[in-house]
Amino acid sequence: MNPLDCTSLMSCGEGGGGLLGGMLPMILILVVMVVVMIIPQRRKDKKVKDMLSNLKPGDRVRTIGGIYGTIKNMKEDVVTIATGPDQVLLVFARGAISQVEDKGVEQSLDEKVK
Repeated sequence: MNPLDCTSLMSCGEGGGGLLGGMLPMILILVVMVVVMIIPQRRKDKKVKDMLSNLKPGDRVRTIGGIYGTIKNMKEDVVTIATGPDQVLLVFARGAISQVEDKGVEQSLDEKVK
């Protein structure tokens, strides 16, 4: 068989390992993407969901907007937070809480001033 007569590698019988050989790199890339990106994100989402479901009045929290305060009241998806020295009440959606703080920010600021 003359190599110049071949119009493609597949018609000459020298080609690439069939359908599986061509798809294997794509399958491997997809598996790596799932392992590297999706699984850690699911773990993070589960931690956030657990944190939001365990909120209770008296918890020190930080909102996604950076506001620190203490939870005063909670209804289903609404949280009332007291913030600042005047204990101003702000109302947020439960999903707006980004994390529960160990120590109040006002307390740590007072310690730095003294």
